[in-house]
Amino acid sequence: MITMKINTGIRWPWSTGLLMILAWLLYSCSKPQSSDVEWWLTNTDKSVLFQRQSTALPLAGNADTGAVIEINDSLVYQSIDGFGYTLTGGSAMHINGMDESARQALLTELFGTDSNSIGVSYLRISIGASDLSDHVFSYDDMPRGKTDPDLEHFSIDPERQDLLPVLKQILAINPGIKILGSPWSPPAWMKDNQDSRGGSLKKEWYGTYASYFVKYIHAMAQEGINIDAITIQNEPLHPGNNPSLLMLPEDQADFLKNHLGPAFHKAGIKTKIILYDHNADRIDYPITILSDPEAYPYADGSAFHLYGGNIEDLSKVHEAFPEKNLYFTEQWVGAPGDFAGDFSWHIRTLIIGATRNWCRIVLEWNLSSNPKLEPYTNRGGCSLCLGAVTIDGNTVTRNPAYYVIAHASKFVRPGSVRIDSNVPHGLNNVAFKTPENNLVVIVQNDTPEMRQFTVRYSRGSFRAALKGGAVATYVIGNQ
Repeated sequence: MITMKINTGIRWPWSTGLLMILAWLLYSCSKPQSSDVEWWLTNTDKSVLFQRQSTALPLAGNADTGAVIEINDSLVYQSIDGFGYTLTGGSAMHINGMDESARQALLTELFGTDSNSIGVSYLRISIGASDLSDHVFSYDDMPRGKTDPDLEHFSIDPERQDLLPVLKQILAINPGIKILGSPWSPPAWMKDNQDSRGGSLKKEWYGTYASYFVKYIHAMAQEGINIDAITIQNEPLHPGNNPSLLMLPEDQADFLKNHLGPAFHKAGIKTKIILYDHNADRIDYPITILSDPEAYPYADGSAFHLYGGNIEDLSKVHEAFPEKNLYFTEQWVGAPGDFAGDFSWHIRTLIIGATRNWCRIVLEWNLSSNPKLEPYTNRGGCSLCLGAVTIDGNTVTRNPAYYVIAHASKFVRPGSVRIDSNVPHGLNNVAFKTPENNLVVIVQNDTPEMRQFTVRYSRGSFRAALKGGAVATYVIGNQ
């Protein structure tokens, strides 16, 4: 019998060895090559919505077509904590109202990490009610004229109906997801107007309110829910919402340095404390607090929305305090929505703009709505906030914010780092290196015409083309 020797040292019959070689060749030809670039595409005419393209783009040694996006993976910026949404009380209510199988399917699609999921890795929740809750509440409400200095009546029981069950189901799917808590208002009895809407926190209750945060962190931990970070106040310069609170920068600095920071330290709480949580037109707010040497050590960084100001101004905060972190925590899509306009603006300004200006997270407001955009609170709740998904019974409609986050969350996993890239005219982009050593490049053709271009990095380049307005995420494996 004729035999052949393969480098394993085992002697095989010739026919068996030939079959093994043929099988290996077929497998090698059929599997995706590490030198190919996989890519996911969205066209603003909705002809393609976050679809993986069947034809991978080949890497070439020195491709050069059209404009060139140069990636410099040796120049590293901030780490990424994740991309996601705010899970409001109303969002949890919609999700919890679905049939069990439909709810599991949706949450797996949103928070799973398999090929059929978009891998949401960060959530913001409200501490007490937000303006997208079905009613206003805190965790220590008292009859008007009554107070609770020792927080004997503190309880997170209002969350047991919807928020806690949904959070626990999400954590079962993705145990590593990070959660940020933000209060819309303290209990009304702590405020100078005795109302959930507007007013300011009375200084006599600063210490008690710090204890309120400590109790919240501990109560959530007892439910198996780790709060990674909190912001001190949602939109502290917008007292017209319901709930809401006016908290000027000097007040937030006082509360942080003399009460909240020391209370967390005494209790051994590692939850990060984040400043501001409002629009980019008032970067002086967090800068004022960070300039206070007593407040500075307790602050992890600053959070921003963009209902006013310019995303580029966030870099000014980084330049002033480069060792402190930046977070983008909220931006809405207004109903009924314009897919082309909303999707393009949010990709350009947030997924690309916020990360290019040092943000570690990008969160959309909010996760879900129903067809009537309910619930929302009276006297100032948002009546036009369109969720990332619309839930009607068990039927799910995916809206612009779903696709905006998907283009980043699926690929730019926690622990990724932003790396350097240039921006040729009309080709907005941002690049990342993942913990698995993949290269991820998100590119937006911000012109009305088809654009051909080249993406070039240290180990090669590839050619690509996008229709006007289109967005693609390109993934190069094992770099």
